[in-house]
Amino acid sequence: MISLATLITFAAAVAVFAVTPGPNVLFVLSRSVGQGRRAGIASVLGLILGWYGHAFATAIGLAALVREVPWSYDVVRGIGAAYLLYLAWQAWRGTGAFALDPARQGSSDLWRIARDALITNLTNPKTALFFLALLPQFVAPERGPVMAQVLVLATVYSVIAAGILLLLVQAAGRIGEWLSRHPKIILWQQRAMATIMAGLALRLAFDIRR
Repeated sequence: MISLATLITFAAAVAVFAVTPGPNVLFVLSRSVGQGRRAGIASVLGLILGWYGHAFATAIGLAALVREVPWSYDVVRGIGAAYLLYLAWQAWRGTGAFALDPARQGSSDLWRIARDALITNLTNPKTALFFLALLPQFVAPERGPVMAQVLVLATVYSVIAAGILLLLVQAAGRIGEWLSRHPKIILWQQRAMATIMAGLALRLAFDIRR
């Protein structure tokens, strides 16, 4: 299977990628601050499913479509930007999944949060390109089934990235608890969160691929 040296190199790349600000980090932080630790954990679980989705796509060759068909990247980028704009609108209105009252969180709400995280991750071109660009470099067909190697790498990615995000959840949750006692600050936090998400969506939409 995969050598120890290969796993260490891959883990280092994942650690750098995981702490880079992007849609996934912003999503987890916004949900944790706005809705508490349970919402943040649900977001991380949704992201994990998305990472495995990207890994499977890479393993079976679907991710190659992004590389071979130029406009497919723009389609993925456009879907991701549109979804972030939708989430930004919800945050600005203070409705839907961005209602900032952790006490009202139920299992259905947490399921919706995990679903939103999954969709945000699957439509994140940054993650898709990361898996497309790096995973093949760490897979050697002569070492065994490609699918098995990809699953190992996806698991390493999930453990490291999720671990970093869960640390952020703990810190952001404390901030959320304090904000819940200050309604006026919560209102401005909602508006700031919506502005950041909208700006990120526009950057995704108009970023020129080099």
